[in-house]
Amino acid sequence: MLEKRDFYIDGEWRAPSAPNDLEVIDPSTEEACAVISLGSRADTDAAVAAAVAAFPGWAATPKKDRIALAQRILEVYESRADDMAEAISLEMGAPIDLAKTQQVPAGSWHIRNFIRAAETFEFERPLGAHAPNDRILYEPVGVCGLITPWNWPMNQVTLKVIPALLSGCTMVLKPSEIAPLSSMLFAEIMHDADTPAGVFNLVNGDGAGVGTQLSGHPDVHMVSFTGSTRAGIAISKTAADTLKRVHLELGGKGANIIFADADDQAVKRGALHCFNNTGQSCNAPTRMLVQREIYDQAVETAAATAGMVQSGSTREPGRHMGPVASQSQFDKIQELIQTGIDEGARLVAGGTGRPEGFNRGYYVRPTVFADVSNDMTIAREEIFGPVLSIIPFESEEEAIAIANDTPYGLTNYVQSQDGVKRNRLARRLRSGMVEMNGKPRSAGSPFGGMKASGNGREGGVWGLEDFCEVKAVSGWADDA
Repeated sequence: MLEKRDFYIDGEWRAPSAPNDLEVIDPSTEEACAVISLGSRADTDAAVAAAVAAFPGWAATPKKDRIALAQRILEVYESRADDMAEAISLEMGAPIDLAKTQQVPAGSWHIRNFIRAAETFEFERPLGAHAPNDRILYEPVGVCGLITPWNWPMNQVTLKVIPALLSGCTMVLKPSEIAPLSSMLFAEIMHDADTPAGVFNLVNGDGAGVGTQLSGHPDVHMVSFTGSTRAGIAISKTAADTLKRVHLELGGKGANIIFADADDQAVKRGALHCFNNTGQSCNAPTRMLVQREIYDQAVETAAATAGMVQSGSTREPGRHMGPVASQSQFDKIQELIQTGIDEGARLVAGGTGRPEGFNRGYYVRPTVFADVSNDMTIAREEIFGPVLSIIPFESEEEAIAIANDTPYGLTNYVQSQDGVKRNRLARRLRSGMVEMNGKPRSAGSPFGGMKASGNGREGGVWGLEDFCEVKAVSGWADDA
């Protein structure tokens, strides 16, 4: 079993101030695969103090030198890609091929995109031609607490660490205690890339401990959190006492609106998207809204698609589905599937229990419900598992009303061959992102939501701006 008790503080690995062991569970076997330590107030304070001390020097570092560091991080990250895939697969249950082809590349993708954004980002810019002696300065917000989840570990770590770094901030990262191994490897990558001491720090812990300590710390100027809406609310309340900036990327319950004129692959594509990463994605299209003319066929196609998805060992190559990340997630998903049955939704694929052939591991059957109404629990709550709810609609207006009738507002999806209709829906759907006809958002596109899905945007220039304060200056001397 791996022993990973130390924290990365001020450029070195340090033992915790007090022993507080936690076992990391391999979700494919339900057995401990590593032991870490949960940090105490003393550990959090030490990491924050290191970030505070490093901030003036890093904030004054020229942009080209920050970019050079990000480029070194990318080089080291790519050289450790296989190690990173193994860590992610072990800690959160991604099948090894998915870890290699989706989980790890998500990190390198974001690092490259942020480097490109930073190269053209003007941290000092004129107000306008009407004000030749006014300047707008984008300055680092300060010391940042970065709290990341277990479902896409490197996707979220790089979405926070790299723009904070490029903007001139220093930071303390608290990864999920469920899946900390990949972030500890990332700390090794930061060290090997010659990140200045104190700029990047890592302390493991849970939300009630280190998470709360960072959120309320008077020397932390910003908290960037990805996770549940419940935790996001708690962080916001804790952070309010110190008036720090809070960025939240929270849950989702995306609607995938499939019109009668959608392409032939729209339903299959939507179902597979829902099941990807074992349904553990905040932007998963978990509510499939289908126009009545094609509804019956869509239900058959979605059920058949679920039947094609096989579960398998995380260690073996292939396109199979792995387990969910933890016992608590498994139990929650089982309960919600049973609730869907009890509330009268029509189960057409999957159901409760493990897939055939599995008697251990947090494996869940890919599940499809038909005849779901939008007031059912499975249509309201974020299940965070491979569970698809199919809801019929008659008209465009009804589809929009159902899609927007949710506390969440992260990603919605539209499938139609009518471009005018697609654009019309994109304007009216209350979500931070809309993806249409299976086309993913491009590099540098902002990621984030509205309503209970959070605030702020990650990715591209928006990600850099999130870690900056804007300063207005008059009387600027051009020749100075």
